Amino acid sequence: MTHYLLSVIHAEGLPHLSEEEIQQSFADTGVFNEEIKASGHWVFAGGLEPPASATVVDNVKGTNVITDGPYLETKEQLGGFWVIDAADLDEALAIAARGSHACKNVVEVRPFQGLA
Repeated sequence: MTHYLLSVIHAEGLPHLSEEEIQQSFADTGVFNEEIKASGHWVFAGGLEPPASATVVDNVKGTNVITDGPYLETKEQLGGFWVIDAADLDEALAIAARGSHACKNVVEVRPFQGLA
């Protein structure tokens, strides 16, 4: 099994969901989460607060600089994620397709290099 990161991408400018559609996506995502737990694919998942809540820490040159806000100002932001175990990329993509449908957002799939 390989670990994959399924990143939920929130994009500015897309049509906004109604409150009813948002609540349905939360419910559908909950069902999806239970399905991947039951199937043994679940490792970890979480939703993220909006990008404005981010803090950036830059100590690359040995002088710590802390700034409020996201690292990059972009129209697409990471809104949440799943870490799953899958036999191969095809299985991870199939799981991601179900997650995308449940949460009503695009999902990017990336394998981990390994685990520490």
